Amino acid sequence: MKLADVVCQEATIAQLGSSDRDTVIEELVQSMAEHKKMKAADAKTLAKAVIARENEASTGIGKGVAVPHVKHKLVTEPVAVVGCSQEGIGFASLDKEPVYSVFLLLSPASDPDKHLQAMETIFKNLQKDDFRRFLRQAATHEAIIEAIKDADEDSN
Repeated sequence: MKLADVVCQEATIAQLGSSDRDTVIEELVQSMAEHKKMKAADAKTLAKAVIARENEASTGIGKGVAVPHVKHKLVTEPVAVVGCSQEGIGFASLDKEPVYSVFLLLSPASDPDKHLQAMETIFKNLQKDDFRRFLRQAATHEAIIEAIKDADEDSN
């Protein structure tokens, strides 16, 4: 699986509008809804589910990255969206540092294997220093897309 297979590239946000974790999650889920990755009526329910999951344990994995995720019955295929912040987001990260890149993943509750495959793809790329650096420097939607494309090419 490649990042481009799971990331809804048209929904990526280069300049998130908030530094608040819950508001960022809502913004990213809403962007997916606007790009037809879910029913608009489901966006609020899914955002609340991601926030509830995040309240159980932070997905701020350190090095300026968070991967909030949830498996839910309203989701039919794994889909992720990327959001970036130049100011940083308080995500209760393991290293206590702000988050600058957020990969939000929604997966079907009925298919945990697809969820694990999508998570593996995301984490495999986030382990690469260059990829994290390119995302952190991405100031435009196009720069995020280019970073995803480059990561997929490097995985070949």
